[in-house]
Amino acid sequence: MGIAALITWLITAVGGFFMLSIWISRGGLRQRPTHLPVPLIFAHFLLAAAGLIVWIIYVAADVDALAWVAFVILLPVAVLGFTMLARWLQSRQGDAAAADAPAERSFPVPVVIGHGLFAVITLVLVLLTALGVGES
Repeated sequence: MGIAALITWLITAVGGFFMLSIWISRGGLRQRPTHLPVPLIFAHFLLAAAGLIVWIIYVAADVDALAWVAFVILLPVAVLGFTMLARWLQSRQGDAAAADAPAERSFPVPVVIGHGLFAVITLVLVLLTALGVGES
């Protein structure tokens, strides 16, 4: 189950990198107003990356405590992610072609949905792995 969580985590990361690259290329770092402040985006990104690194070490070393560390790291990542989802939904209102449209309005809806679904699956798989479910 640890490998399955790693795979879903990597898929989630690809979607996140894709959205981050859109946000940066559309001026999200400089843009005002934006519904996704820079500290929110980068806290989510850095915590998720740190958790992924811990999870890779867990998969390689099979130290049970690391599974719990990764899970605990994922909790604020999830809270920040849901916060960004709520803010992104607010940004979807209005004219997407407007010159002052927030950069996050350019996120493809399927990517946002896929990122969120794989993130939830990853969280569940990490928890189940930490609990020892599926071990033989």
